[in-house]
Amino acid sequence: MNTGDWKHLRSGKVRDLYTNENGELLLVASDRISAFDYVLPTPVPNKGALLTQLSLFWFDYLKEIVPNHIIAKEVPVEVKGRAVIAKPLQMFAIECVARGYLTGSGWVEYQKSQTVCGIPLPAGLKDGSKLPEPIFTPATKAEIGDHDENIDFARAAQIVGDENAAKLRDLTLRLYTKAHDYAATRGIILADTKFEFGTDVDGNILLGDEALTPDSSRFWSADEWKPGGVQASFDKQYVRDWLPSSGWDRASTPPELPEEIIAKTQERYMTAYQLLTGKAFI
Repeated sequence: MNTGDWKHLRSGKVRDLYTNENGELLLVASDRISAFDYVLPTPVPNKGALLTQLSLFWFDYLKEIVPNHIIAKEVPVEVKGRAVIAKPLQMFAIECVARGYLTGSGWVEYQKSQTVCGIPLPAGLKDGSKLPEPIFTPATKAEIGDHDENIDFARAAQIVGDENAAKLRDLTLRLYTKAHDYAATRGIILADTKFEFGTDVDGNILLGDEALTPDSSRFWSADEWKPGGVQASFDKQYVRDWLPSSGWDRASTPPELPEEIIAKTQERYMTAYQLLTGKAFI
């Protein structure tokens, strides 16, 4: 990509990072999609632009709770619509996950111990049950090809310090609650989501990376929600569900996604965007 004054810094599972002489970051969201901590070989067209635009919507909606890393939306023409210019942050080495509903890895743990990340939960919950109150369930950050690991609050505090862990827990739950309540007015259940935070040069905690996208969240149809099984969703759970059925062992190179899976995933992402923002994705 010809980005003029921007120099490639590194690439993550989904985003490519560039920097300039002022130390600013150009965050470019690609159309790559990941699942089970692997980058899949087949991109989802327009996914990067959709993630960027939806994150910008949420960053603005949540800015009264915590500032974010956005400096500008005006970016090189080659990456227009799918990139932002952002402040460089010293990122905390944990993923900050909020869960309001029991599913995914939380459901797996609950069946074994009636806990999620060490937090005791009531008996009798089902896959998809609403929790008595939202919980903070942090995870480690994995390199590409490695696996994120759910951890308890004590382990999170060991990694980022007691004071920071408490601040991150508070911010995560406040952000989740505000976003959950808004999504409910749009016919969407925000089952869970993850945030990433960092500190700027002045030591302020900022929200970074992305916010409340179909990549980082579980969005369920409120009308179709029924605890006890798979929920109708507007996120990449559709891809997660397909991968095991393809025969993939989750230990080797992932398979190519069929055209039907790509199209239906793209449709779910666009539906989430339209419901949440009230605008069609163009």
